[in-house]
Order: sequence, then structure tokens, then C-alpha cells
Amino acid sequence: MKIIEEQGYLIAAWNSPTVDYINCAKSLVQTLKHWHPDARVCLVTDTDITDPAFDHVRVITRTNLDNPYADDWQVFYQSPFRETVKLEADMWITSSIDHWWNMFRKRDLAISTGCRNWQDQHSTARNYRQVFDANNLPDVYNAITYWRLSRTAKEFFDLVRNIFENWTEYRKLLKFPDEVPSTDLVYAVAAHIIGPELVTLPFATYPKIIHMKRHHAGTQTENWMNELIWEWDHGNLRVQTVAQSGAFHYHVKPSNN
Repeated sequence: MKIIEEQGYLIAAWNSPTVDYINCAKSLVQTLKHWHPDARVCLVTDTDITDPAFDHVRVITRTNLDNPYADDWQVFYQSPFRETVKLEADMWITSSIDHWWNMFRKRDLAISTGCRNWQDQHSTARNYRQVFDANNLPDVYNAITYWRLSRTAKEFFDLVRNIFENWTEYRKLLKFPDEVPSTDLVYAVAAHIIGPELVTLPFATYPKIIHMKRHHAGTQTENWMNELIWEWDHGNLRVQTVAQSGAFHYHVKPSNN
């Protein structure tokens, strides 16, 4: 890897048969740069593209086409920044997030833990976290992950790669394991092995994503946009008149068809 800049944001995005994640990444950058016009952003993708939305583009060769998450480990080796905050593509930034850096720098690597609902309350919904609870794994969300170039970060991402590539063996150690692991689950296993105290900030009230899956949002269906009133106003997002802050994981993604 070659360090070009001191700090910046990284988004890993490659399209699926149903979702244009690169377009999601562009929307994310637009909201991020509304609050931070000087923010530097790197796109990691599998398509050779040129787009002014991104300050850097790194093209990778996918190693596992059966699991779209399995190449996440490559972000560590592709980042042009000495300090990186990785953001999941299908989010919007709804307020200033510069203060995140001060909290993150307490660790060489830090994965956000827990999530919030649109009312800015810690979400207690565990419908999507049964394998985490059954195995006493840290409640991590890879949607916001920080690292600085360090031995700890390299160890973590090399372990993430190992878990993805040898999932058939790792899953034998878990209760109710997923057949195809998500990035969150693999990060949780890796964090458990390295030590959650080294790679999480469980005491921090931020950063935690606002999660809009049905059980977090308290809606009847997965499409919260059809049930809740939401509005944009000069970079500010309100849901049911409640102002949103930080990273908003909208979950309902536009189709690429």
C-alpha cells in the first residue's frame, strides 16, 4: 500500500444484480461533502471508473464472487490514507462528523458497536443479532470502521480474510452459524479473537449508525419510506419531524434495473 494522504473516508462498493451500490456511494459522498467539503474520499470497487465524486478510485480483483462481502479485507491494503474511516455505501451523512476522529484515535482500529433508531435511542431490537447473542460476540457494525496504519489493523484485516476464506471451519465453532457470513459477523468473530477491548469503543455514545431495518425503525414493513414522513432540508434529514444525526443507514436501496 502507498500512503498518499493523512486521513480520509473509504467506501467499498461493487454492484449486485439488483442494487447499484456505486450510485449509493455517490449519494453518500454528496451528503458527506455537504458537511465537509474538504473531506477526501476513496472508492474501492471492481470496476474501472472515473468519477469526480471520488478523490481516489482503487480497483480490486474480486476473489469470491459467491459472497459479495468476502473481499472486504482488501480495503486495508487499498486505502491511500494513513488514517481511514470506512463507511458502508448505503448510508447518508446527516450532520457534521468531524468529531468522530477524536474518539476513534483512542484505538489503532475501532468498529462501531450498537445502533440507534430514528428517535436517536439505542436500539434494543435483537431480531438480526441472534447469532451474535448466542455466541457472546461483540455487537459490531462494520458500517463505520476506523483504522490507522498499524500492526493491529493489519492483524485484524488479515484475520477477516482468513475467516471469510475458511468459513466452513470457523462456523463449526459457532451456535446457529450463518451459511454465508455477513461482514458484521466476520468482524465480530475477528474482534472476539483479537480482543474487543482493542478494537471497539463500547463506552462511546457515538459513532453509531441510525438503522432503518423494520425492527429498528418500528414499522410494519421493511420499506419505512412508505410509512414514515421524511424530508430533506439543506442537508438536514428529518423523520417524523425528528432531526437525524451522523450516519443514516437507509436500508431501502434503489434498484439498478
